[in-house]
Amino acid sequence: MKLILFSIYFGFFMSNLIFCMYRNYFLIMLMMLEFMVLNIFFMFNVFMWLTNLDFFILMIFLVVTVCEGVLGISIMVNMLRMGGIDYFRVFNSLV
Repeated sequence: MKLILFSIYFGFFMSNLIFCMYRNYFLIMLMMLEFMVLNIFFMFNVFMWLTNLDFFILMIFLVVTVCEGVLGISIMVNMLRMGGIDYFRVFNSLV
């Protein structure tokens, strides 16, 4: 169990590190945010399993996660249509 929790925490830490290192590229930021959410989902899953609680809240969490991912992809598509690149330093605003 300790190895599972360590790997989840390590994955969350590494996704935060990569998110901070490549903050200029929108696609990599979206991928790391989704990886962080996936690690949080696994943490919730382990917590629910250890405390014998209901897993229904995980379905609500997954729905919110999908909505967040779709919003991020739609913003990226809008940026690509405006400027043709997902590099943040090119844009002054996300209008």
